Amino acid sequence: MSILGRIDSPADLKRLSLKELNQLAREVRTRILEVTSRNGGHVAPNLGAVELTIALHYVFDAPRDKIIWDVGHQCYTHKLLTGRRDRFDTLRQYRGISGFPKREESVYDVFNTGHAGTSISAAFGLAKARNMRGEDFKVVAVVGDGAIVSGMALEGLNHLGDSQTNIMVVLNDNTMSIAHSTGAISNYLSRLTATKFYQRLRARVWELFGRFFRKYGDYMRGWAQRIERGIKGIWTLGAFFENFGFHYFGPVDGHDLRELIFYFRRLKEIPGPVLLHVGTQKGHGFKGAIDNPELFHGTGPFDLASCRVASSKTQSYSEFFGSTLVEFARKDPRIVAITAGMTLGTGLTSFRERFPDRFFDFGISEEHCATFAAGLTLRGMKPVYVVYSTFLQRAFDQVLHDVALQKLPVVLAVDRGGVVGADGPTHHGVFDLSYLRMIPNMVVAAPKDEAELRDLLYTALCYEEGPFAIRYPRSSVVGVKIPAKPRKIAVGSWETLLQGSRVAILATGTGVEMARKALDLLGRRRPTLVNARFVKPLDEELLGKIVKSHRAVVSVEENALAGGFGSAVLEWLQDHNVDIPVARIGLPDRFIEHGPQDRLLAECGVNAEALARAVRKVWRT
Repeated sequence: MSILGRIDSPADLKRLSLKELNQLAREVRTRILEVTSRNGGHVAPNLGAVELTIALHYVFDAPRDKIIWDVGHQCYTHKLLTGRRDRFDTLRQYRGISGFPKREESVYDVFNTGHAGTSISAAFGLAKARNMRGEDFKVVAVVGDGAIVSGMALEGLNHLGDSQTNIMVVLNDNTMSIAHSTGAISNYLSRLTATKFYQRLRARVWELFGRFFRKYGDYMRGWAQRIERGIKGIWTLGAFFENFGFHYFGPVDGHDLRELIFYFRRLKEIPGPVLLHVGTQKGHGFKGAIDNPELFHGTGPFDLASCRVASSKTQSYSEFFGSTLVEFARKDPRIVAITAGMTLGTGLTSFRERFPDRFFDFGISEEHCATFAAGLTLRGMKPVYVVYSTFLQRAFDQVLHDVALQKLPVVLAVDRGGVVGADGPTHHGVFDLSYLRMIPNMVVAAPKDEAELRDLLYTALCYEEGPFAIRYPRSSVVGVKIPAKPRKIAVGSWETLLQGSRVAILATGTGVEMARKALDLLGRRRPTLVNARFVKPLDEELLGKIVKSHRAVVSVEENALAGGFGSAVLEWLQDHNVDIPVARIGLPDRFIEHGPQDRLLAECGVNAEALARAVRKVWRT
């Protein structure tokens, strides 16, 4: 049997030799590649964290000791070592194990983490509760893939360092976390602190001061720390964290199990906040991911031999949006593209290459991106902030306070609107219509197809009265013909696609295609079909005509029903004292699990069949 085949819990690791642990790392890496090549997933981040995860579970005693992963997409090795080896084939599959930590799934998953920058705050709260309850266990926050530079992580560092609470922060630095230091002194000191001799000496001196100078140990350690800070100066990365109040060690080779185990064993006994800086290679052990870590960060199925990712024959909405933005930017030098660490995912790679001076990727800093865009508008620029719906949630206050309150013309391109599939509840973009619709001065639109997406983007770039949000799905485009020139759409206008009778279907975004399919299921019944491309403002004139000429209304949206498009229609009817039956098709008031998009939507009653049933039900009213 393989070594991995004998690991049912982290306790089984502690019986292995160093040679066996290294063999285990190779087997884990192979297993991750086997499964992700079929299922897709976050390949490069997990391949880079294999040895780090093994060392953590070898030294610490989970689940008694608590390990929090941040970002959560680096947890595949953790899942393989914590009793989910036999289910790993179901990774990201319907009713299978999640691609992120999930408390409902295992006692080893301490905190659900799908968005970045949360681990230090969560770990701090956990450690404080431990202290208040008089308990004794270790708390570790593993921070990677740029999460350390997010605003929330820095807030947590600031508070934690000041409190001197016993916590270990592991910075998994795969060169995409922190910018490289510059300057001769900094480079020299980085080389110095990276040497094995220096790190071993530092850890052992710290240990000896505590062991042999027990009476004056803290005093001696204090002097040693002052001397070290003086040597390293204020320019080094270590000094940055030391000034936060952390005991900093590193960088350490994150693929050397012997080194990792050495440091974890010693540093876990140091009182107060400790930060171990671990250098890893994103995609380690797989050429495809090493050569293209951005592509293999999160990907669909791929061929192991050729390293080619399976691609759709049709263009995605993200790709279409990116190419359209390039088209408009060629003619207007004021157009600027902004994203938060998602250049490839949002289709902006071509824009980055063609207009590097007008492209900004700030990493995991959604709040900063929104307010930076607001600042650009003050001097006449046209910023387009391209962001996943689920991540725009993090910038809600900035959109409300810094953008909308001042009526600044920022364009919000809200990618992944609706159910997104295998990434599950942390990534479904099913709340944006609700939380954007409630913001004053905000225009909210959802196109029925790619041609309308192009027209709406053109309209948004011409709009000067305030922010303009366009949400579109994670899917392939419909495949309609694209006109030679874009057209400006009247803000707040809907269009009647099919004039029928008795019942009016008001569909927004992907709901239009659902409605077209539902018409084929309705036989002789021919309801009116309206493309409600603006969720805010509503087309009040057309809506008024519809309720006078129809007996019932059915709204369709791929968004939470609570506060969404259907709610907007109900509010308008209430405000205008209109008494007419309304059926709303949308997502229920719960978090939706991971799985194929079509299956999840069907399970939630958001598809053509459910819409047809709703129409039949109200047809006789």
